Amino acid sequence: MTEPTALPWQPVYDELGINVPEFDDRPLGAFLEDHAAQRPEAAALQYFDREINYRELDEAVNRFANALVSLGVRKGDVVGIHLPNIPQYVIAVLACSKIGCAGSGVSPLMAPGEIAYQVKDAGISVLLTLDAMSSQLSGISDMPACLRHVITTSATDHLTPGEPAECLLEGPECHRYLSLVEQASAEYAQQPAAWNDTMMVQYTGGTTGRPKGAELSVRNLINNPVQYAAYAPWEPGREVVATAFPMFHAAGLAFAIASMRFGARFLLIPDPRDVEHFCRLMQRFPPTRLGAVPSLYQMLIACPAINDVDFSGLKIAHSGAAPLAGEDRKKIEAVIGTGKMSDLFGMTETGPVHVCNPPMRPKAASVGIPVPGAETRIVDVETGTEEMPVGEAGEIITSGIHVMKGYLNLPEESAKAMREWRGNTWMYTGDVGYMDEEGYIFLCDGAKDMLIVGGYKLFSVEVEDKLQALDCVASSAVIGTPDEKRPGNDIVNLYVELTPEARERDSAEVEAEIVAFCREHMAPYKVPKAIHIIDAIPLTAVGKIDKKSLRASA
Repeated sequence: MTEPTALPWQPVYDELGINVPEFDDRPLGAFLEDHAAQRPEAAALQYFDREINYRELDEAVNRFANALVSLGVRKGDVVGIHLPNIPQYVIAVLACSKIGCAGSGVSPLMAPGEIAYQVKDAGISVLLTLDAMSSQLSGISDMPACLRHVITTSATDHLTPGEPAECLLEGPECHRYLSLVEQASAEYAQQPAAWNDTMMVQYTGGTTGRPKGAELSVRNLINNPVQYAAYAPWEPGREVVATAFPMFHAAGLAFAIASMRFGARFLLIPDPRDVEHFCRLMQRFPPTRLGAVPSLYQMLIACPAINDVDFSGLKIAHSGAAPLAGEDRKKIEAVIGTGKMSDLFGMTETGPVHVCNPPMRPKAASVGIPVPGAETRIVDVETGTEEMPVGEAGEIITSGIHVMKGYLNLPEESAKAMREWRGNTWMYTGDVGYMDEEGYIFLCDGAKDMLIVGGYKLFSVEVEDKLQALDCVASSAVIGTPDEKRPGNDIVNLYVELTPEARERDSAEVEAEIVAFCREHMAPYKVPKAIHIIDAIPLTAVGKIDKKSLRASA
């Protein structure tokens, strides 16, 4: 094995003409004000049939900023956003930016106790919530004292305004969104903001312990889109962004921020599982940029309406949250066109992207190379201080403008995740992979998901990716369970969701086919010892395979 060069991906940059871009630390609200002044009639948000242009959006943001200020919100406070992908979510993020307070996305899928934990941990003083989800708040048995105001809104407030359901809670004062904004002034100027002010407190899902609030600065969130835009530059006022990533997740937030920063038309998809609506909206507004997780791409290309979407103007299609198998990539490219797929890799704590597969020079099995302005390395899992040679797996770490400030009120956790090495601060991601001689990174699996079988390391994606070639497999997931006969080793468990055609066949015959395929295409220690055929592979809210759920049921 040869040692990596100082920046092994630099020759790729040179070949593609990629340079580290100039960064701009202005807050998001300042970009909104620019768009409202320079292209006021350009579409900003598309929500069903409702188009909101940049002038209207700036006025709506100003009204909501004034409403928040009237409730006592000041710079440094935290406003919770407990909504699906509707206009009010974008409006709230922008209003927080103008005020200089922080936003915090609160997942609509969380249980009352989980919401209470985040509200208390982040110190949320005002919570904007959907009237249809008020039962989640009323289910909180011990309302955090920091929560002073709850604002309820309806999914139709920017369509056909009506009266939202009344919110009755003990403790915080309840308000109606429309009543507040109708009484507020449409004038509000962006307040001064420093590059290291906290713009969002985004909570990481994690697989163990309580969620942690990642403090993401203005610099992190405003400039990270510039980093991965280097592979497909934006044209302000001429872009249409289509994604169903929920904005309470880092990926959805990133697409929303990028859209507002660059003056795009942002298509709002409240229900990512309604692929018919997603396709119909793209038929009317052909996307120039597309973003989804592999599972949603599979759902989209299986929808007949996708065939009537014009993808001729599509510049780039990002895939994230999970590795995109080679077979799936070919199926997607058959619909959207070749040379457009681009894997994004990162995490909430890295703004979120620090690795991107350049569509003009991708390596299909890789997630790509570090984005401009980011440095990413592979170090040993045990100590995190020894750089691994080319081709050898280790923990992926990254340093640069995209790395968070730290975990809110968790100095020990922050120090564990963000360490000094070679004179810089690095985020230790917990993900495992290796780098080739050109700087392309290949994922193995999270360190926590690595299996030990007969003394060999096994990364689940190795098995899952190969199984995509089987016609009977719709989706699969590999987890390890302790091998009691061989302490320190794992038993390879394969969970399989069959295709509709395979479900009609004899299950024993299908299992035999899977085993035969594995024995033919994998080393003996990688062959699953237990195969579980289930109705559906469980997914998290953002479309990742929910291995935590599978382990709990194993």
